[in-house]
Amino acid sequence: YPFILIDRIIKLIAGKEIVALKNVTINEAFFQGHFPGVPIMPGVLIVEAMAQAGGVLAIESLPAEQHGKLVYFMGMDKVKFRKPVVPGDQLIFQVQLLKLRSKAAKISGIATVDGNRVAEAELMASFGENK
Repeated sequence: YPFILIDRIIKLIAGKEIVALKNVTINEAFFQGHFPGVPIMPGVLIVEAMAQAGGVLAIESLPAEQHGKLVYFMGMDKVKFRKPVVPGDQLIFQVQLLKLRSKAAKISGIATVDGNRVAEAELMASFGENK
């Protein structure tokens, strides 16, 4: 099963920002153990979904001849989790490109549910060649 945590891209402005969404459903495999009887989406997966949206933004912001590169998660700063995310929630990720270089990118993201901030982070990624 693909490890894709974004269901839809709502808005994409290359070089600037992306807005993406994830519908959180009870049939997600991680809810079996996190936590039995009290399903809460793991914070690391919220950050991963934010990073996936940021990866799309970063790749689409590169020149066309560089599209198709792999994006490697390098680091995260200023990560905060504000509220739990549970089945039935719709996560909206608003991600902005802070810096873009030929080999790396830095993004800033906010995750919301019903307009309320549930997480935020600054993330870094590097670009690699497909083998």
